[in-house]
Amino acid sequence: MDVLSQIKSIEKLPLEGRRVFLRVDFDCPMTADGFVADDARIQAALPSIRYAIQHGAKLVLASHLGRPRGRRVPELSLAPLGERLAELLDQDVFMPEDCVGDGPRKVVMERVDGEVVLLENLRFNPEEESNDDVFAQRLASLADVYINDAFGTVHRAHASVDAITRHLPTRGAGYLLTKELQFMGKVATSNETPFVLLVGGAKLSDKIGLLNRLISRVKAICIGGAMATTFLAAQGRRVGRSRFEADKVEVAAGLLARAKVRGVDVLLPTDVVVAAEPTESAKTAVVAVDDIPDDRMILDIGPATAAEFAACLATAKLVFWTGPMGMFEIAPFLVGTQAVAKAISRSRAISVVGGGDTAAAVSKVMMTPFFSHVSTGGGAALEFLEGRELPGIEALRKGD
Repeated sequence: MDVLSQIKSIEKLPLEGRRVFLRVDFDCPMTADGFVADDARIQAALPSIRYAIQHGAKLVLASHLGRPRGRRVPELSLAPLGERLAELLDQDVFMPEDCVGDGPRKVVMERVDGEVVLLENLRFNPEEESNDDVFAQRLASLADVYINDAFGTVHRAHASVDAITRHLPTRGAGYLLTKELQFMGKVATSNETPFVLLVGGAKLSDKIGLLNRLISRVKAICIGGAMATTFLAAQGRRVGRSRFEADKVEVAAGLLARAKVRGVDVLLPTDVVVAAEPTESAKTAVVAVDDIPDDRMILDIGPATAAEFAACLATAKLVFWTGPMGMFEIAPFLVGTQAVAKAISRSRAISVVGGGDTAAAVSKVMMTPFFSHVSTGGGAALEFLEGRELPGIEALRKGD
């Protein structure tokens, strides 16, 4: 089925003179002193925001930030996000002190066409995450039209994503959500070949569903990050003090066996960067995977592995990458991730990045513009590619 089937685009919705509830994902990294550290998610929502403003909407933006767990946490206020948005739009952004109640209603009702309101953090209210229908109805009372542009939340049955749509039948998808679904749909169903899957990150357990779903469609799988250690352990290799999932070793062995039967090339590290501790000042060494010292841990793929991955990626017509190749947050262990990012950028493949850490790593090495698409959703992207129904997407199919 077409992933956008029965979902109206923002351009098909009546906006002029309407109060439009736009669910965005402004869950941005923040500095210790309360400023926006990376505004990429705000930037990603700008096309929909600007379109709604230009077409005369009274725009009501709603988002979460962090995990306040149903409590008002001053450090997680959306006020700094509102200030940054106002700078980007070059117009006022009005911010009530809550997301429901008389205060927000008054602020919204006072707006004229083209003005913007940003509600306070939705997750200050426990009813948001419990998908409470009364809370959803209170949110819906602020608007006439509902638009979801927050791909990173569509796998959650939350009030602002799911229940609210029961009370706002005129609804659809913003530009960002539409773009996300188009690219994820391509990864899920495209016949482009060779298709190469590049996976890393900390846990195999997070990627089992993805691997099981795509193993029948890919030509090769390149595996790095801490999850590669679980596969090395499955091959009987000693991995020193490296982090791995002992309870997933048999799963890794089974995946390797299935890949062999299907003729899928699985590229595991042949050399790795090791150190005693993951610190900036750590003394590092590059060793073969058969020579990992008992008192060292694997923290990145080695140069020979990076070159082998690069050669494989160069042959691809479609690449999906999720999970960094090492502990990229620490400079000595960023090299492998940077190498594969450069390799993908030099290829002619359709290149799609999924996962928050991977997007952050691509941004850190300043390679984002060189990819076809860098997703704003981590869990949502993986669940979509695993073939699961996403509550926020299914809710949009039932509109007017």
